[in-house]
Amino acid sequence: MPLIAYLKNTKLYIFAFLGLVMLLTRGDHFLTAVSLPDASFALFLIGGVLLKKPKWFISFFTFSVLIDLVTLSLNNNYHITINLGYLGLLPSYGLMWFFGSRIANTKSFLKFTAFSILATFIAFLISTQTYNLLSGTFPGITVKESILSGWEFLPQSLIFTISYLMAYWGIQLLFKRQFVSQKATAL
Repeated sequence: MPLIAYLKNTKLYIFAFLGLVMLLTRGDHFLTAVSLPDASFALFLIGGVLLKKPKWFISFFTFSVLIDLVTLSLNNNYHITINLGYLGLLPSYGLMWFFGSRIANTKSFLKFTAFSILATFIAFLISTQTYNLLSGTFPGITVKESILSGWEFLPQSLIFTISYLMAYWGIQLLFKRQFVSQKATAL
C-alpha cells in the first residue's frame, strides 16, 4: 500500500476511534447503561495532536453536535439544551484542538501536562461563560455575576479531562515503545 493511502486510512481509523470514545462518554448517551465522564475536551485535544488539520476538527465538531441532537431526540431527560450558549463549544473545542496541534511533537510529559491543564482551564472558562451569558438560562445575569458562577464544576472538568489525557499519554508511550522494539528486532 502506498504511504499516502496508508496515512489517509490511519487518520480515518483515528477519527473513528475518537468518535467511538465520544459516543461512549458524551453526556447521557444511549449506548451503555453506565454513563462515563465526558471526554470531549480531552478528545478534541487528542484530535489536535493526531489529526491536526482543520477539516478533521470541523468533522469532529459536527459529529459531536450530531451526537447531542440524536441523544436529545431519543432521550427527553438529556440535560443539554441547544441554544445560543451552545455555540460556546465551538471556540472551546477549537482551543483544545489548537493546543493539541501545538504540543503534537512534544516528548516532555511535563509540557504535555502543563499545556493540557492550561487548555482545559481556558476551554472551561469559555464554555461556562458563553453558557451563562448566552443560553437564556440565567436571564439578566451580568458579566460579573457570570464570572463568579460555575467554578464548582471546574475541579470535575479538570480531573476527568486530565485523567483521559494521562491515559492517552500512557497508551501512546506503550505503542511507541512497541513500535520501536519491533523495528530494532527487525534490524
